[in-house]
Amino acid sequence: MAKPLTITNHNRDSAGMTYIYPVVSRRAGGISIGINFNPNNACNWRCIYCQVPKLQRGAAPGIDFALLEEELKSLIADLNSGAFYRRFKVPEHYRVLRDIAISGNGEPTSLKDFDRVIVYLDTVFERLKVPQDLNKVIISNGSLVHHEPVQNGLRQWGEMGGELWFKLDSATGEGVQRINHAALSPQRMMANLEIASRRCPTWLQTCLFTRHGRLPDPREQQAYLDFLYRARQRKIPLQGVMLYSLARPSMQPEAAELGPIPEEFLTSFAQRIRQLGVSVKITP
Repeated sequence: MAKPLTITNHNRDSAGMTYIYPVVSRRAGGISIGINFNPNNACNWRCIYCQVPKLQRGAAPGIDFALLEEELKSLIADLNSGAFYRRFKVPEHYRVLRDIAISGNGEPTSLKDFDRVIVYLDTVFERLKVPQDLNKVIISNGSLVHHEPVQNGLRQWGEMGGELWFKLDSATGEGVQRINHAALSPQRMMANLEIASRRCPTWLQTCLFTRHGRLPDPREQQAYLDFLYRARQRKIPLQGVMLYSLARPSMQPEAAELGPIPEEFLTSFAQRIRQLGVSVKITP
């Protein structure tokens, strides 16, 4: 019997597919169809809260287009028939398809033919009669948007009605190195954010957590707010900020050091962001 899917069980092998996996999403409030371009568990970052087991450094492999389409077709049919919800004992209030999210086990924009795959998905969605108003999301660390194929893919995704969730866990170079194990300056992050936002509707996505029981450093908090202020000054067309915390255990060596952020901190920090004129969504 299939193990029930819950907001804390995001097993990407639950449906037995290579590229497609279902998620009961607390943020979406229903079912999210995940598209995993990184079945090799490879990413160019290593975030300390990442839930991907056996994560390795690297890029997405080539895509089997026919298999991707067949898996997506199969899962959509399973959802439409209701069999999926019964098999995985999905709670009644989550039994609705909310979005399709390109996310998975690594950085999706590391795919060599990223723009070509996005164009292909556009035709697949049309063939499978995916509702045009269904939310479509790419979840990315934003580190590769200066590459032309990524920019072309994001532009196409935006024209399809999709949006980008751009990771920003810290607005300092030290913080990015400590949390994401990546070498990226605030200037590069800002430039990438501007490139992305001018091609596709873009939300900043920020994970907040405690480490060794301590809240984020006040200097990190202020650097984040300063980053948003500068983005506003540059008139970057940001949709807003999505704040969330930990719901599932990390699969990284730092797992024991991490804990969920108190909801009152999320609420307070969100209010400081709103005072800058930036929209905020919160998921505890």
